[in-house]
Amino acid sequence: MTTTTTEERTPDPPPADLPRISGHQDALDGVRAVAALAVLVFHVAADTGHTLRDDPTAWLVSGAGIGVPVFFTLSGLLLYRPWAAALLLDGHDRPRTGRFLWRRAVRILPAYWLVVVFAMVTILTDHTRDPWTWLKLLTLTYPYDPHPWWHTYLGPSGLGQMWSLTVEAAWYALLPVTAALLGRYARRAGEDTGVRARRLLRGIAVYAAVSFVFTIFMFTPRLSVQLGVFLPRYCAWFAIGMALSVLTVWARTGAEAPVRFCRTIARSWGTCWAIAGVLYCVAASPLTGPTDMVTLDSTWTSELRVLLYGLVAAFFVAPVALAGPDDAGVHRILGNRVMRFLGRISYGVFLWQLAVSVTWYRATGHAAFTGGFLTAFPAITAITLAAATLSFHAIEKPALRLTRKRRERRTPPR
Repeated sequence: MTTTTTEERTPDPPPADLPRISGHQDALDGVRAVAALAVLVFHVAADTGHTLRDDPTAWLVSGAGIGVPVFFTLSGLLLYRPWAAALLLDGHDRPRTGRFLWRRAVRILPAYWLVVVFAMVTILTDHTRDPWTWLKLLTLTYPYDPHPWWHTYLGPSGLGQMWSLTVEAAWYALLPVTAALLGRYARRAGEDTGVRARRLLRGIAVYAAVSFVFTIFMFTPRLSVQLGVFLPRYCAWFAIGMALSVLTVWARTGAEAPVRFCRTIARSWGTCWAIAGVLYCVAASPLTGPTDMVTLDSTWTSELRVLLYGLVAAFFVAPVALAGPDDAGVHRILGNRVMRFLGRISYGVFLWQLAVSVTWYRATGHAAFTGGFLTAFPAITAITLAAATLSFHAIEKPALRLTRKRRERRTPPR
């Protein structure tokens, strides 16, 4: 969804066969690209009514919502990693809360605000004079309105996918607290790095379990269906990335167990992706209930969806996250020039896709849930990529430069 970066100083170049714990990783751009395009496939399929068909092709495209857990896993990996490094490695400082939150806000809000303005003045014109609607949308707090005028817990037309961005924003806001609690638990083990790492992984496992407990809680009578877009339901997907971040940092200590694990997973990327593919097919089937990401069907199918989608994200992301910087296998596929470009504009692809889709359907005169997927997808994709590219160069890059300049001003010369 967003391009995430770490916050600690750049260390010496790591050994070629161990994962990096800072700096830019080209192959992860490819992961972002896959996630963003998968979400686009899902939304175009849903808008054309393709996901309503009862056949295997409809099931497969309905599972393209897998992009959301992949995005959450990437956030857990990249944004929790500085805190893991501060706990397990010498010379790494804990991120400053204010700086972290500032960088997240500058990264996600300007481009998002532009999409909100576009949607309000072109799609949601009946509410442009409503200051409360503007406030809720611009602050990413609209899912917490118990009686929204848009009559769906996903959000207003053209902005329905933003529910996952509100989950990300809530996770960002709570990450310093989450990291502090995990760090306090890990430090009780003393100075032994291996024991600290294992305690961190146990703490993250408990954090992941929140999703499964909360999913049961959602089915308590008289509770709102809106709980399906609240952060606790998705803690498990963030936890996958957080656990991977601990493993990457722990491996840098030279401990045998994490080094062996990282090397094994990285070298088995083909096997891992094959497993992810099989699990994807199962997750996309009717076994996991309705063909959207948040509709509540039953406790069983909802729990199964959290588990299966999380496992798909884990097997897809882990070989990339745990690979060394010179690993040729994943780099050729996900780190090439095309995938790097798509990864850089992936946040814009995520932001613009539904606004473009609604505008396209209005311009072509199609009603909701009509039209051909194979006809609509190329046009909507082309327009979305164009809008995302403009957004990246006009808004996102200047915002990123702003955060870098502020960091350089505050960093004393070494």
